[in-house]
Amino acid sequence: MKQADWIFHNAIVLTMDKDFNIYDPGAVVVEGDSIVAVGHEEKILKEFQSDDLVDCKQKILMPGLINAHTHVPMTLLRGLADDLRLDVWLMGYMMPVEREFVSPEFVRLGTKLACAECIRSGVTTFVDMYYYESDVAKATAEAGLRAICSQSVLKFPSPDATYYEEALADAEEFIKTWKDHPLIVPSIAPHAPYTCTDEIYRASTELAVKYDVPLHTHIAETAGEVEDIREEFGMPVVPYVRKRGIFDAKVIAAHCVHIDEGEMRELKKHKAGVAHNPSSNLKLASGFANVTRMLELGVNVGIGTDGPASNNDLDMVEEMRLASMIAKASSGDPTALPARQTLAMATSMGAKAVHMNHITGSLVPGKRADMILIDINKLHNSPKFERDQEGLYAQVIYASKSTDISDMMVNGKWLMRDHVLLTLDEAQLMNEAQDYAKKIDAFLIEREQSVLSKLVAIGGAMQEESFEVQAKVRITDPDKIIEALDQDGVDIIYTRHYHEYDTYFYFDKKKQGLLRYREDEFIGKKGEVTNVRGRLTLVGVTREASFERDVMLSRSRYYAPATHSLRFYREYFEPASEIDIEKDRKRFKIQYKGVDFYINIDTLINPDLGHFLEVKSRTWSREDAELKSSLIAELIEYLGASSDMAETHDYIEIVKKYLKNK
Repeated sequence: MKQADWIFHNAIVLTMDKDFNIYDPGAVVVEGDSIVAVGHEEKILKEFQSDDLVDCKQKILMPGLINAHTHVPMTLLRGLADDLRLDVWLMGYMMPVEREFVSPEFVRLGTKLACAECIRSGVTTFVDMYYYESDVAKATAEAGLRAICSQSVLKFPSPDATYYEEALADAEEFIKTWKDHPLIVPSIAPHAPYTCTDEIYRASTELAVKYDVPLHTHIAETAGEVEDIREEFGMPVVPYVRKRGIFDAKVIAAHCVHIDEGEMRELKKHKAGVAHNPSSNLKLASGFANVTRMLELGVNVGIGTDGPASNNDLDMVEEMRLASMIAKASSGDPTALPARQTLAMATSMGAKAVHMNHITGSLVPGKRADMILIDINKLHNSPKFERDQEGLYAQVIYASKSTDISDMMVNGKWLMRDHVLLTLDEAQLMNEAQDYAKKIDAFLIEREQSVLSKLVAIGGAMQEESFEVQAKVRITDPDKIIEALDQDGVDIIYTRHYHEYDTYFYFDKKKQGLLRYREDEFIGKKGEVTNVRGRLTLVGVTREASFERDVMLSRSRYYAPATHSLRFYREYFEPASEIDIEKDRKRFKIQYKGVDFYINIDTLINPDLGHFLEVKSRTWSREDAELKSSLIAELIEYLGASSDMAETHDYIEIVKKYLKNK
């Protein structure tokens, strides 16, 4: 007889293989990190012997569950701010807290807390997307779980990268370090179409292809995202990302709530996997993904929980049940997404969706020993009908609870036996998590009345480009600058004429930033007012860096439409002091040497400070900022202005200095 490390017997074995074989009573043989045999108990016990026989006591023995999309460190943000609009939740709470607290230590603790929860809910493999992903990987490997760890890349500053070039470089180093690890598959995650540039998508794809690792991204999660992409680029989201080349890589597409049949076929064609996140999509009111049609078309669809801050748990047993129920209710068809198919989405098909089916997802010889035991002999799962073996799938999907999972093995090693975790100390992790909660509570209490919180609460707030490269110079004759714009080297894309009334609100605490209330009067060709627009702008750090000839790099700003009167905002924000500025602005959007710039020819009327030429461009990239800074300095001279007259401050700082010296 052949010797083996472990023999699991007296089990109801759901293999989740291509033929959905069930063995009852069945047995599974494990040697090292892999499965070497699966079959009927009688046959297996005649061929193999082991010093470690595991009597499964007629529990279901099946592949571990695969959480196809999550953000595991966000366990530390679970329950932080619920039942809010998405913009308030994201900008008012998640992003400020992440900027303040996310660190390698935060990520490691959040990951270990998540791993404990994953083990208890039968998840042997998860697909993560977050910051400091090398620390996610370390914590996951220490816990003994399998994971695809995807380093996030965004166009704006994140907790672990000031510029996206840093994030890309960190991602490559992370991939090189963790490639070929027995438990961790490193990956890259360009976050989403609305948070990434073309360059980010292309560079991320190049890395994924170079190292043969997955590319993990959000696609078509909300209707608003889809509408914005259609409006700006004239196409749906999937064709948009295809044109950025991402399907050259092994794509894991999270959500895909708002995609049409053509987009589904596109995903199928390029062998992209979809991660369906029913709880999160319900909680954030994102909508219902048409999973049934995706499956009919042959798309590989897995199930994910999304992050614990938008779910609010990592319970895949609950997620499977919900996925099946939603498919039935949204289609009006009770036969949609039956139990066996749903379980496949969380195991064998889920493994295909995340490009790991050669390693895990089913109990077949050669795959890793990633297995769980589920006790179906419970009050809430009784009785058991035996006329049709398919009823076992229904017992798992419709009646089982995560608390029924008693044992877990990953890569041939035990992580939980008889409900006892073997690699993690739950009590210690919960205590450390509570310490973080106290710190975050204190932080939020202090800033609960912050200007940003109030701005977000009004609604419609958005964060614009992360960096603005700009320079301004004093000029004596605006007409000469306008004439210079007619030179062959400058292409004028459009022109605008505004009369602007700005009121700046100052606050006692400088870290609150500076809030500007602006009324723009749109001036027609005959000097008439054709439209009026109100806008609020929260200005944070005004000077991030300097380049050649006092070109400035400024931090991002928050904008919101101003739909109320100045009096309302004065009473609402309660500023400590105010400064008013009135100016006339002629704006030109131009191209110079193939680069877009905004040219503002401003006349400050109140106070009367004369004329200025302001040249601006937006960027997400430090490297791009340096290029544009040199072009701005060159463009100023090209338009006939002198860089010797450069001003190194925004208008409000110039006016403030003038008023002080008056």
